[in-house]
Amino acid sequence: MRYDVIESPIGPLLVAGDEAGLRRIQFPRQGRAQAPEAGWVRDGRPFREVARQLGEYFAGKRRTFNLVLAPEGTPFQRATWRALTEIPYGSTVSYGELARRLGRPGASRAVGAANGANPLPIVVPCHRVIGRDGSLTGFGGGLPVKRALLALEGVDCR
Repeated sequence: MRYDVIESPIGPLLVAGDEAGLRRIQFPRQGRAQAPEAGWVRDGRPFREVARQLGEYFAGKRRTFNLVLAPEGTPFQRATWRALTEIPYGSTVSYGELARRLGRPGASRAVGAANGANPLPIVVPCHRVIGRDGSLTGFGGGLPVKRALLALEGVDCR
């Protein structure tokens, strides 16, 4: 697996992938990039387009991503992640609404678990999923990062 670290307004993001595509984006921990897994090789070349598109997103110039993605997960997780990519920029949905969109109206907790396991945050916009009452709920990058991403997209956060 190849990886690189991309600087962003929310801190250094570790990105990783292989010939199949982008597999991971990891938020910083305590202001530092997460450590790569054993055996990964640092190589920025495969991630130039990822860095460019993320830079455009953070500059407010990109609303969707056009990258080759290769997340690994169960069929339900992958279906949930595909549904996340259909939430428009600047919009939010609840876990229950996302479950309904997946044809599984009683599966809001399973949707929440799949959302939490999203290996490609930002690009697969799990930050756009909020509580039924409009409140911000757990997020792998922390609620301040979720709030910042939503604010960047023009969403009024509580």
